[in-house]
Amino acid sequence: MRKDDLCITVPTFFRCPISLDVMKSPVSLCTGVTYDRASIQRWLDGGNNTCPATMQILQNKDFIPNRTLQRLIEIWSDSVRRRACVESSAELAAPTRDEISDAIDRVKIEKEDRDDREVLSKIVRFGRESDDNRGFLAGKDDFVRLLVDLIDQVGFETTSAAKSLVVQEAVKILSLVRTKISDRRRFSNLILTNGRDRLTVIVFLFRTGNVELKIDCAGLLEFIAVDAESKLLIAERDGLVTELMRSISKDSDSSLIESSLSCLIAISSPKRVKLNLIREKLIGDVTKLLSDPTASSVSVTEKCLKLLEILASTKEGRSEICGGDGECLKTVVKKLMKVSTAATEHAVTVLWSVSYLFKEDKALEAVTSANGVTKILLLLQSNCSPAVRRMLTDLLKVFKVNSRSCLSAYDTKTTHIMPF
Repeated sequence: MRKDDLCITVPTFFRCPISLDVMKSPVSLCTGVTYDRASIQRWLDGGNNTCPATMQILQNKDFIPNRTLQRLIEIWSDSVRRRACVESSAELAAPTRDEISDAIDRVKIEKEDRDDREVLSKIVRFGRESDDNRGFLAGKDDFVRLLVDLIDQVGFETTSAAKSLVVQEAVKILSLVRTKISDRRRFSNLILTNGRDRLTVIVFLFRTGNVELKIDCAGLLEFIAVDAESKLLIAERDGLVTELMRSISKDSDSSLIESSLSCLIAISSPKRVKLNLIREKLIGDVTKLLSDPTASSVSVTEKCLKLLEILASTKEGRSEICGGDGECLKTVVKKLMKVSTAATEHAVTVLWSVSYLFKEDKALEAVTSANGVTKILLLLQSNCSPAVRRMLTDLLKVFKVNSRSCLSAYDTKTTHIMPF
């Protein structure tokens, strides 16, 4: 494959046998053949019951994530991106720390008298090069405060294009170095509580910026959500929740979906925020995302289930989760197994909250119809954490199931149907 002037050779086993594209979420069937999740899901949804590569009839249609292959593909993809980046920007010499220090000093001295975008763009490139570089930037005297001051602009929506670009570069750098900032609460206060509306600027950039800028803004908003007060300030800023929900649609960029979900998780703990998210129909949007095999990567699935876990702590959230034909709960049951340990824990907590803790009748019906009891029994046999095991045991009490006798019966049944 050729990308501009960069020739890329794709290993054959990285390609999906159906689409022939590099696999994004490789999963294996019971035949041992690995496919991209979206492609094989479409094959099965079309009424097929065979393995496309071998044409064997499938004994079951379960997917087993191929973690090893996925990791290999990620390593290969990263190396391709790095190579493309190096070749496309070979003419740009990497700035040294001394050059960056001089650039920062110039911005400090002349920030009101010149267009700093070029200097800030150089600092962005420097920060993206390594974790050490980001630590160096965060440790420079008053540099973080300087960047925050650059965001402080009255009437930002009507400011000049040059000034707007400077603010965008400042936000990018802050997003880059945020995890290296030692005093997170002080940084949050700089943006939120100094009487100048820097939060409005960041929210405006999230609503109007490109994908890369939206991701930076979402990361920054997540980082400054340090307590109930800051979370309320962020969540109740006009237009933010609506834009975050728009950004988790299945057609959005995958990295933007993840960063938007992380931001929603960070701001959602106050009850007032939870109720607003429920009124905005976030549970329905999360259910759609979980149900879409092309959009729900492992990380996205974990974050969606975490959001449902948070919202299930309210009566209104539980009612919404159990509402309609129980589609949300059925989707949660599907994610109980074969995703990740974190996904299993969040899914079990959601089921435990609606079925055991608050005993919603609709929840019992939905879980039962989705074969949830069998999966709960299987999970009890797995190496789950003590907390998850306790919740699973509680769930069996609600369904009035004797785990030992049912497991024995399940094992006997399994023995009879196994081909060997």
